[in-house]
Amino acid sequence: MRLWSLHPKYLDRKGLLAVWREGLLAKKVLEGRTKGYKNHPQLIRFRKSKDPLLYINAYLHQIYLEAIRRGYRFNLNKIIPVEVEERLPITKGQVVYEYYHLLKKLERRDSKKYEELKNIDLDKLEVNPIFKIVEGGIEPWEKVKK
Repeated sequence: MRLWSLHPKYLDRKGLLAVWREGLLAKKVLEGRTKGYKNHPQLIRFRKSKDPLLYINAYLHQIYLEAIRRGYRFNLNKIIPVEVEERLPITKGQVVYEYYHLLKKLERRDSKKYEELKNIDLDKLEVNPIFKIVEGGIEPWEKVKK
């Protein structure tokens, strides 16, 4: 499961479809409606919030909005469309790690998107609007791939 902190506009088609599916699974986990993935590290940041279900719905709403912008038909009935004023912190190190992780995936599967993103200024990276970037390294919950 990968719940990207990066803004969904950076994801290729395959990545956007995957994060929608995985986000819906995460929502089920947070609702207590599944036996698997209960302790998945990607869920820690949502669980640490004051309202995990609110934040996972807000997260998925941003994925939905990006899908609609691209002309995809995601089912809005699967989420509660909501926006949050108070944003969850995500470290700059985590955002940069995810950017390079995404670039590796794009290099293999979507050369056009890779070319579009490979020279982005790291200080200008955007995140899913439920997050705010704070100083720090890679998040402790991240499973770092060498």
